Formats: sequence, structure tokens, C-alpha cells
Amino acid sequence: MENITIEVVKDGNIEQCRELCNELMAFQKSKASIDPVRFDTMSFDTRMKKSYESSLENNIIVAKDNGIPIGYAFSTVEDTEHGKYSGLYPEWDNLPKRIGCLSNLYFRNKYRGLGLGSKMFEMSMEWLESFPDINLIFIYVSNGNNTALEFYLNRGFTYSHDAWGGFIKAVYKSIRS
Repeated sequence: MENITIEVVKDGNIEQCRELCNELMAFQKSKASIDPVRFDTMSFDTRMKKSYESSLENNIIVAKDNGIPIGYAFSTVEDTEHGKYSGLYPEWDNLPKRIGCLSNLYFRNKYRGLGLGSKMFEMSMEWLESFPDINLIFIYVSNGNNTALEFYLNRGFTYSHDAWGGFIKAVYKSIRS
């Protein structure tokens, strides 16, 4: 584990996240107490690739051990009026037109607890906060993934709402007034 690198993907090569994203969907299904079979239709192609192609802006950070991907963070800037998350947004009167989203943060089990997730989380937040017109950041946590939910709550995010009958828990953070 001494050869771990963290790279920002600048060439559009999101394929290197395919296996990890599919592992994340299986992990989320294993944790889910509400409608776990819903994850059967979720994969790299239906979630990450689709989101990557439809987002206004995106950022992918990949951690590698000896050149092999072991974890990733995927963030997007979304249009709340026409974005992929329609149905997931809170019903706030003052919801901004553009928001930031940390869409995925995942590591293979043996690489958890090394501080890599915290590092990539911070890198993702710096990227999202670099947009002067982004005032809110949302993270959508699958039901049953209480460890992830606590991770975000302990980093200044606030519970917002449940979506899709509790299948998703949304947390948010205001970054500007």
C-alpha cells in the first residue's frame, strides 16, 4: 500500500471507474433495508456514465495502488430545473438553479480507514466550492449506509429530507449566503 496515488481525471477516461462503481452498487444493495432490488438496475452505465454525460460540470478523482484503481470520488454541478436528480431535490421555495453534488465516494474495503476517503472528500469539496455560483452542495446517501451518512454529518452537512420513500437520505451544506 505504499504506492498509493491520487489522480484527478482530466482526459475523460471514466472507464477506469467501471468496476468500482459496480462494486459500489452491490455494496449499497447489501446495506439497503428499503427496496434493495432497486439496485439491480443500477450500474456504471446507468448511474455514473449517464450522470457524467448529463452534468454541467464534473470532477473525478481516482485512488490507485500500483496503478490499479482502488477508490474514487465523483462530483457534479447540476441544473436543478433540468438535471438528473429531479425528484431527489427538496421542495424548497428558494432552491438555487445550480447545485453541487458529491455523487459517489467509494473505496474497496481493505483501503478504508487510511484517510484516503477524507482526502478525496476534501478535494471534491474544494472543487465544488470553486464555482462562485454554487451555494449548496448535496449528497445523496443510500438507505442503510449509516457509516457514510455519519461521515458526511460529521463534516458539516445537515440532514435535509428522504427521497423515494426513504430509499435515499439527502444531506446538504450551504457554502455561501
